[in-house]
Amino acid sequence: MSMMITAAAVSNDALARTTPPIATKRQRIVSIDALRGLVMLLMLVDHTREFFYSHAPVSDPMTIATTPPALFFTRSAAHLCAPVFVLLTGLAAWLYAEGRAPDERRAAASSFLVKRGMFLVALEWTIVNFAWTFDPTPALVYLQVIWAIGLSMIALAAILHLPRPLVVAFALVIVLGHNLLDPVAIAPGEHGHVIWAVLHDRGLLDLPFGGQARTSYPVLPWIGVIALGWAIGPWFARTVDRIERRRRLLVAGGGALVSFAILRTIDGYGEPLLREHDGGTLATVMSFLNLTKYPPSADFLLLTLGIGVILLAAIERMPARVTTVLAVFGSAPLFFYILHLYVVHALNNAAGWVLGVDGTLVSVPNVMALWLVAGLIAVPCWFACRSFAAFKRTQTGWWWRYL
Repeated sequence: MSMMITAAAVSNDALARTTPPIATKRQRIVSIDALRGLVMLLMLVDHTREFFYSHAPVSDPMTIATTPPALFFTRSAAHLCAPVFVLLTGLAAWLYAEGRAPDERRAAASSFLVKRGMFLVALEWTIVNFAWTFDPTPALVYLQVIWAIGLSMIALAAILHLPRPLVVAFALVIVLGHNLLDPVAIAPGEHGHVIWAVLHDRGLLDLPFGGQARTSYPVLPWIGVIALGWAIGPWFARTVDRIERRRRLLVAGGGALVSFAILRTIDGYGEPLLREHDGGTLATVMSFLNLTKYPPSADFLLLTLGIGVILLAAIERMPARVTTVLAVFGSAPLFFYILHLYVVHALNNAAGWVLGVDGTLVSVPNVMALWLVAGLIAVPCWFACRSFAAFKRTQTGWWWRYL
């Protein structure tokens, strides 16, 4: 998925066929939209938690002793969202390029990625931040996943001009090696602090017009992930048999999970937080899966990307009635992302007004209720996404590619 690129893609039934050098207009790949839709629903649950479960905030990584298992695994499930989003962004960029003439593919994709990336960065500063705060002039601006995807797209615009083996090597070095940079710290006011805060060290940036910005999603690891997405693009070419593509995905996903298990067991590299060995079986399992997201550790990315690509292979064999429902969310990702933030925030404000606690976030009593609220929000959002996707298909303006 890219949550952010709505490039046309080949249908599952057509993937095994050969095509002429310049492809005709293609249908979307249902499995990609369905996986994107699945993780977007997990994202909805997590963002509902931010507003409707504020009495029990979670840290990064989580504190095992004070985090109930139900809350721990709810938050852990949401860890799939950003890695899958960014990986599918790179994959969708490759599919976008494949739909162009051979001599125009990289240039066309590069141009689109730069413009789309700049658009997403601007969106994070404005419409997305307002959705979180409902404050037009916040003292603190959070630069989160939309910002990270936007900057990663701009970086990919340059990376994709490298030969594919170099792209793979570059991506793996970043994903697996960036934790070597953890000891590097540049304090505010020191030379290079801004660049380092954007790339790897979560921090606060003073803004020239007043206030501050927090780089919640340091972007360097995500550049590696988006490059991996571009690198697996040829697996989705029309000339690749579906069975062979699933085999490659399962091998890649299995390799990532085995690598994660080895690194986490050794516990010497790949995750800044060491495992806890006391507290019983459940606590031990939770500790094994308790990983750092900001920035995402090598272990975090191996686990989530491994699960993600295995899910992508599995979804291709799911019943059509399931994938079709999920794909509705995945076919209008940016629309859904913005819509659900405003709906969740407005619904919480409305609940506060009804209960007479205006100005304070309303919390539900337990995690089951949290999932129920998210499920209720998902239903109208599904119909809205379906309507928006149908409307967008009727539009011919170039700007619709960016929504």
